[in-house]
Amino acid sequence: MQDTSKQYDGVISTCRSLFINKMKDYGSAWRILRLPSLTDQIFIKAQRIRGLQQNNERKVDEGEVSEFIGIINYCTMALIQLEKGVVEQPDLDLDEAIELYDHNIAITKQLMMNKNHDYGEAWRDMRVSSLTDLILQKLLRVKQIEDNAGKTLVSEGIDANYQDMINYSVFALIHLDN
Repeated sequence: MQDTSKQYDGVISTCRSLFINKMKDYGSAWRILRLPSLTDQIFIKAQRIRGLQQNNERKVDEGEVSEFIGIINYCTMALIQLEKGVVEQPDLDLDEAIELYDHNIAITKQLMMNKNHDYGEAWRDMRVSSLTDLILQKLLRVKQIEDNAGKTLVSEGIDANYQDMINYSVFALIHLDN
């Protein structure tokens, strides 16, 4: 599991760097996005990944890697929105945004480590296409919870689904790197 932790940190380092650079370019304009808008952005990326996995021809010269990175960053933004709420104007400076990013990733990584311990690193034997399908399933669950005004009877909340999508995306990126 020590390798998993290092590999996870490597993937997150790449995602975090992109998040920081986009914050420098655009500021925290994403803070105006409501959760369903973020969910739809993640859905578009997951659908594109599935399309890339199923289609032989690509008309845009970008692969799965950039889309999985996008899923990780959008899910992290969604976790921040859950925590801080949606605003009408961008309100985070770079340092505060990075602090919130790191905080949410740390919680998500700890969840992964706990589950990874209990599941015995089963993800290592999974296909990237299966991880994509699981992300899409989580997205459909989130959309249903959003349609139910955030209420669930017996299921985990939206935050746990975003965290799982982050972790599945990290696993996919580790697989794609090998």
